[in-house]
Amino acid sequence: MPDSVVIIPTYNEKENIERMIRTIFGLGHPFHLLIIDDNSPDGTADIIKRLMPEYEGRLHLLQREGKLGLGTAYITGFQWAIEHGYEYIFEMDADFSHDPKDLIRLHDACAEKGADVAIGSRYITGINVINWPLGRVLMSYFASVYVRIVTRMPVMDTTAGFKCYRREALETINLDKVRMKGYGFQIEMKFTAWKFGFNIVEVPIIFTERQEGSSKMSGGIFGEAFFGVMKMKIRSWFRAYKR
Repeated sequence: MPDSVVIIPTYNEKENIERMIRTIFGLGHPFHLLIIDDNSPDGTADIIKRLMPEYEGRLHLLQREGKLGLGTAYITGFQWAIEHGYEYIFEMDADFSHDPKDLIRLHDACAEKGADVAIGSRYITGINVINWPLGRVLMSYFASVYVRIVTRMPVMDTTAGFKCYRREALETINLDKVRMKGYGFQIEMKFTAWKFGFNIVEVPIIFTERQEGSSKMSGGIFGEAFFGVMKMKIRSWFRAYKR
């Protein structure tokens, strides 16, 4: 049984998904791939189904009835990965903003260097973002600063969505208790892992804005995260974090 599965949520990613699948399966490590598609009207799921016989046993698809939120997609994927016995469970975007080659570095951080959670970090060695407008760079960077101030969590890129979890970390976090469903989900997962005492390591990456398809980012996403972080911190005062 291969030890690693990469989880990618999709919605209208027909321009990117075949190239992403072929790129991941062309890496030296025998990754498996689970794609969770939220009923993309552009036919993303049809492309995946066409490729499944070519990568039989390695390429998996879960289809949902509609856009149910980034967080719920990942939770569904995490639960599937745990049930199927994977040791290293990744999350990444479909649009090549995350370089698939960095999956190897995240895997090695957990498998060889003792990390329980490895984060592909845009901010651990400065600001490594390409093709973002200045306003978005500042919003993202200072969102992470705000999260660090509120939570005291020693993570530079608190909103990063490119990560590898060891199986034990996901089994320990009660996924049913994760409240935030948008990009705040990324913050809550890191914070909860940290509170449980898991070793979080940031691996420097270069983040490149998508070339194909349209971004799902919005001001409302950051709004949820902004107010959700304070609520998350308050809830943590009344929760025991024992492994």
